[in-house]
Formats: sequence, structure tokens, C-alpha cells
Amino acid sequence: MSVNDRRASYMSAPRPRVASNRVGDAEKAALRSAASPLQSESMDHRGSTSSQRTRASGDKRAERMALQTRERSQVRTRNPVKESSSAGNRGEMMLERSRSKRGSQPEAASPNARKKEKQPAETPWSPQASLMPHSTAPLASRVSVPPLASTLPQYLQPIPLRELAADAQEKAVLEDLLYVFMGFEGQYIHYRGSYDPSSEKDRLTGPEFQLPTGIDPTLKDLTQSTLRIATHYSALEAFVEVQSRAEYGAVSHSLCATIRKLLKEYLVLVAQLENELLNNPTFTLHLLHLHTMPTSQCLAQLYSLGQELLRRNGLLDQDLDESIDDFDDVDNILEQLKEGGDLVPGAMSSKKICKGGNVLRLLTERLATFSGDPTTKALLERLLRDASRPYMTMLNEWLHHGGIKDPHGEFLVKEQKWIKREKLEEDYTDEYWEKRYTIRDNEIPPQLESVKDKVLLAGKYLNVVRECGGVDVSKAVKDVPKTLDDPRFLDNVNAAYTYANASLLNLLLTKNSLTTRFRSLKHYFFLDRSDFFSYFLELGASELRKPAKNVNESKLQSLLDLVLRQPGSIAAQDPFKEDVKVRMNKIGLTKWLMQVVSVSGIDQDHPEAAIERYQAPSQGVEDDKDIVGFDALELDYSVPFPLSLVISRKTVLRYQLIFRHILSLRHLETMLVTSWLDQSKVVAWRHKSSDRRLELWKRRAWNLRSKMLVFVQQLLYFCTAEVVEPNWQSLMDRVNGTDADGSEVTVNGTKQVNRTVDQLMQDHVDFLDTCLKECMLTQAKLLKIHHRLMTCCTMFSSWATSSLARALASADPDLAGNKAAGSDGRGYDPSRIDKLEETLKRCEEHFNRHLRILMDSLNYYAATESVVLLKLAHALSAISKED
Repeated sequence: MSVNDRRASYMSAPRPRVASNRVGDAEKAALRSAASPLQSESMDHRGSTSSQRTRASGDKRAERMALQTRERSQVRTRNPVKESSSAGNRGEMMLERSRSKRGSQPEAASPNARKKEKQPAETPWSPQASLMPHSTAPLASRVSVPPLASTLPQYLQPIPLRELAADAQEKAVLEDLLYVFMGFEGQYIHYRGSYDPSSEKDRLTGPEFQLPTGIDPTLKDLTQSTLRIATHYSALEAFVEVQSRAEYGAVSHSLCATIRKLLKEYLVLVAQLENELLNNPTFTLHLLHLHTMPTSQCLAQLYSLGQELLRRNGLLDQDLDESIDDFDDVDNILEQLKEGGDLVPGAMSSKKICKGGNVLRLLTERLATFSGDPTTKALLERLLRDASRPYMTMLNEWLHHGGIKDPHGEFLVKEQKWIKREKLEEDYTDEYWEKRYTIRDNEIPPQLESVKDKVLLAGKYLNVVRECGGVDVSKAVKDVPKTLDDPRFLDNVNAAYTYANASLLNLLLTKNSLTTRFRSLKHYFFLDRSDFFSYFLELGASELRKPAKNVNESKLQSLLDLVLRQPGSIAAQDPFKEDVKVRMNKIGLTKWLMQVVSVSGIDQDHPEAAIERYQAPSQGVEDDKDIVGFDALELDYSVPFPLSLVISRKTVLRYQLIFRHILSLRHLETMLVTSWLDQSKVVAWRHKSSDRRLELWKRRAWNLRSKMLVFVQQLLYFCTAEVVEPNWQSLMDRVNGTDADGSEVTVNGTKQVNRTVDQLMQDHVDFLDTCLKECMLTQAKLLKIHHRLMTCCTMFSSWATSSLARALASADPDLAGNKAAGSDGRGYDPSRIDKLEETLKRCEEHFNRHLRILMDSLNYYAATESVVLLKLAHALSAISKED
């Protein structure tokens, strides 16, 4: 065989690994020691010694040829980590063979050979693998990290690269690169010393490789550039294992599944490169570099994406400021406490996790950044398309069934499961509707940013309809977009929102008769056509005159039920009269409202919202000890679901405030009329006294009582005819869609108002807030003035009804001593008229002064807040004129 033929056969045949070379050297040394002549033999035995040397040299050549045959028959050598045990076994076999030869010729052994036989054999290297514990990532590798190449024993180390020729170096580097591409160390290419494969952070960052000394400069640059592929691949493998854990959500799991597919395609490329190395003699490092350039770009983009995602998850380079800010998430802490969690380090999540919408946002932002690169754009579009599939599944379930299937908490709509539907009867803040389903503002994909409110409302509406049995949840959602890049994406959201809104409106207005409920509330709380309620007040007057704590509510409830079923009354035809209940509020209306409007830190733009902070009168307000039943009486109204969303406890509370205000005016009017009736019957009032001074006092008292009666009647008329009735008609027009903005749509063959349920709920609350404001129940100054005027009128009517008749009889010289006239029989008392004039003067001054203050305040607030107050100011102007 010529030199060229041997060179070609050497280049085409797989080169043996270093372990095999080391074994060959040991075998050669053993053969040389076995075949060397012994110095202790005499010259007489030279012939036999030469014949033995001839046989030994023949055996040596035969064994060398057999060794070369075995080496050429090997297809490829394995990684030293994987073949170390077999290499060590071969070395031991050769050493045993040499020892057996030395044992068969003890007489030929030299002293040096006996000294070498006494040296102990090298310990064989036997690495072991173990299974790691299970993690929440189902496909994560459980095999322990293989030992580093730096831990290999010296007898397994390969021949230094500088001792090989350039062609042999290239062949060795190519073989090493195929292993390195799959994340293993090669014979010559090893991890840098700073890399620790047992550290998760180092694995996520990716290993850095170092080239051996003595490598040819023409190979060094190309090898160095291709090693980035190995770094990116190893880091991506670790990224997939970490991000596939349960806490990172279904979107991250889908993203990892796509990256895993891409890595499998990369391994197919590595297998093709190995085939080229084995079967193509002309395959060089330059060709390998050209073949891996497109894949290198793909892996670089995936690596960059993974590193950014890991940084946002706090797994790499976590900033101290960000870790401190994580403890400011008060909402999550409160939610966990409400769900029964504990404030212990193991129970609280100390870091924010980038999942769900944030992952989609990151992909979308990178897609916009690299849109000029067709390859990168196609890669990111594939990642975004696949990662959005589980998110779109949750979105379609929410839009079309009104349910949330979000086990990992990554959907843009957050469900507060501790807020139950059963709490609606105690919900004074609309907590069920406004807080049970909320938007995670920091986790919204950019594609849903413009329609996030529609997404929230569509699911909320359908959720209500579903709880009422109006949605078939067993029916699969078909013909809907599955990914975010589907052109029907926005149309799907808009169509679902329109259908859900129309379905809930139809449920409320048609099946549950919302407008009929509104009319029922008007009859009971605004005393519209309230002949039945006047009768109830007459029947319960004896009970309602008692202190509030002594009133028998059961007796009043029985009287109310009796009155509501009275034939001929408007309430007898009301189908919802069973929902009306009598309650006694132990706190006066004015005191209760003053506590509300004087709350510090109130929202200046929405002062009416402070009412919601006082869910029940018992919170922070002391009971009025001297309050009577008339002042404590209020009605309650129970509403079934789903009408309780519109007529909630928050709105019922406003109805109760307006009802107590109107009832107080009605009761005071009754007291003033009763005092007039008493004055018309009592002799002391009807008798024309000879004392002109007393007659003048009577005229002044009649005048003051009539002014008070007119004041109360004007105030009652204003609250009912000028405030409640116009706003009520406006509300009905908006509910029925007959206002200027109303339009209609057809749903299931039925015409529906093109208005959202939230707008309907807001219109209802605005109607009540407007009534409260225009009835002067939300301004502290008007409340104080109104309370003083009402107190003055109440005290005067009580004084005029109870003891004034006896005082007049004793002050009248004609009736003094006449018990029939109401005198106590003490005779004429000239000083009594002075006391009567002084008391009446104080009442007149008190009433007139506060009436003028009220009119000035009405003019001011009419110019700054509500112009409707001018009507009341004009109506009261006639009363304030001096006689």
C-alpha cells in the first residue's frame, strides 16, 4: 500500500478515540517488556533466547495488526464520559495479558520488570447517574447532570491537539462539535471553569465553551463562532424545563411546546451533519458552518426571547427595586387572606410571574421590532400563533359561555371566588357586580387592549344569563377564531358582546319585568298614589308614637299586609307586594346623612358615593335615644336574582333615604293639620276674647302655623312633583328607549333597546343620586338648615296641640276658671300672656331667620349645582315676606 493510499484510508476511516490510543500505548509497553531479553541469562542460552525474541516479535506484530483491525472496524468513538468504563476495561485486559506473559516466563524477567510488576494498577473510572425528584414540568429530564470532563482520570485524557496534524485536528474538532451541539462536552472542547451545570441560573444562561491550546488558527475562529449554537441550545433546553412548570401558565406551556418542536428539528439537523461527517470525505468545518448558519439565527432569536422572559420572571438578574415593589401588591394579599390564606413566607408569592397576557405582549412587541427580518418574523409569528391558542380557548369560553377556566390565573379577567351570589342581600356597594369579575390591567395582550371592556362585560352578562339557565354550557363553541392573528378576532368579540348584552336585557326587561318593578318601587318608596300608606299610618299611629326601640315591628308588618290587600287600593293589584317589609331604623335621618356627608377624604367628584360606605346605620353611628317610631320607620324591598343586579342594596338604600325624607314631610304636614283641627274645636281658640292683646297673639299663632304648613307643603310638592316625577319619567324613557339616543335591535325576534346593561344600571343609580341631590340630602349646610326648620315646626305643632289650650284659657279673663274652656281652675293669670308672647316670638324669629338662610342657600346652590332649586326658592319667597 502506498503512502497516499494509507493517508486516504486514514482520512476516510473513523479516527479512534483517545482512550483507545492510551490503551494501545499500554499494550505496546507490555509487549516490549514481555519481549525484552533478560540480563540474568547466560550466553549458553543465546540461541534459545534469540528464538524466543523471534517468536515474541512475531506475536507483537500479530497483536499490533489485530489492534489496528479493531480500531478501523469501529464506526465512531463515543464520548469519553460514556465510554470511559469500556476503555478502562480494555486497558485492564491488555495489562492482564501482559502480566500473564510475564508470569509464563519467570526466568526471563529482569529486576526492573519485577519492580514494575509490584506497582498497583490504576483505579478504573466508573461514573454513576441518578434520578432527580419529580417537578411540575411533566417532560422535564430527571437524569442527573453528567460529570465534567475535568474530572476524568489521566489515563483517559486524549492526545494533545497540538501533536496532531491540521487535517487530524479538523477531524477531531468536527467530532467534538457534534457532541457539543447536543449539550455534551467533547474530548477537546470543554465547559469553562466558571460554569456549574448543577446551578439552575448557569443552565438558563447557557454554558460557555473553551477551546484547547494548540488548535490551528484557521480552525479557531470558525469553531468559536459555531459554539454559540451549543450555548443557545443548552440554555433553551433548560428554559423549556423551567417554563413548563405549572406556575407559569398554559401560555408559557404552549410556547415551550413550540420551542421543543424547533429543538427537535435542530437535532434532526445534527443527525444529518453526523451522516455527512461519516459518509462524505470532503465534509469540512467550513461546510458545517454554512449548514448551521440559518439554524444559528433561529436559536439566537429563541435564546434572546427566553432570556428576556426569564428576566421578567425574576430568574435572571433580578433587580432589588423590583423585588421590593413586589410586596406592594396589596390586592393579591387581601384576596389571599379572604380565601383563607396565611401571611407566612411559604404562603405568599414574593415575586411576580410573567405569564398569560404578558407573554403574548412580549411576543407581539418583539414581532413589531423584528418585522423587517422575514426569517425572524416568520419564527415569531409561529410562536405567537401557537402560544395564543390556550389563551383564545379561555377567551372563547368567557365570551360564549360566560365561564372562566383559568387554573393558572393568567386570563385578563380575574374572578373573585369569595364573592358569592348569596351575598347580594347584604351587598350595599354592588360588590358582586363590580368586584367579582375584574380586569387584570397589567396582563392584557395588546390585541385586546381596545376591546377589554367589551370582553369583560360580554362575559359578565352571559354569566348572569347562564346562572338563570339561559346558556347551554354543554354546547361546544364552534366556528370561532383559535389564534390572535385570525382576521375574525375583533368581529368575534363584538358579536359576542352584542349578543350577551341583548340576552341579558331581554332577561331583565321581558322575563323579569324590570319596568313593573320600577313602578312598584315608586308606589312604596315615593308614596305615589299612596292612599294605602295614609291608611297604614292611621292604623299604626298608636304604635309609631312610641320610642323606636319599643315599637313592635311584627304588629306594623301585619298592619301593612292588611292595608296592601285592601280592595280598591293601587297596592292590591301589585304582584310584588309580598316583597315589602317594615323596618325600624334606630338613627334619625338627618343624623345619619350628616355622618355620611361629613366623612373625611370623600371623593369630591362623586359625593353621593359616600353613602355606600355606610352599609348599615349601626356602623360608627350612635342610636338616637329620643327618636320615635314615625322618624325611625322605613321600608325594605327584597328583589330576586338577576333583578338584584339593577335593584341592588345600594339602590334600595337610596330609595330608603328618599322615603324617610318624604315620610317626615308627610308626617309633619299631618301634625300641623291636626293642630289646626284642634284649634278649630277648642273653646279657648274659638272664643273671641275681650283682651285685644290675646286676640292679636292668636292671629300671630294662626299665621305662623299656616306659614309652617305652607312651607312643608311646598317642600313636599317640590320633592315629589319637581324632583322625583321628572327624573322618573326621564329614567323610564331611557329604559324603554324612547329618548333621543335610544335605538332598537332585534334579538330572537324581539325588539330590544340598543343599550347596555351597565348603562341601565348606571342610569338607575344616577336617577336616585339626582333625586337625593335635588332634595337637599347631600349638602351638609342645607341639611342643617332643613333640620332646624323641621324641628321648629315639629315643636310648635306639638306645643299648639298639647298644652296651649290650657294656657290660653288661663290668659283669657273671660274664660279664667272655666274648666270646660280648658282652664286648670287657677283663675286669671295676667302674666301668662307675656309668657305666650315671648314663646311665640322665639318661634317666629327662629323660623323666619332660618327660612331666610335657606332661601339664600338655595339661590347659591341653584347657581353652582342644580338650577331646579330656584323653583323651591321662588315658592318659598312668598312665605319669607314680612307681614
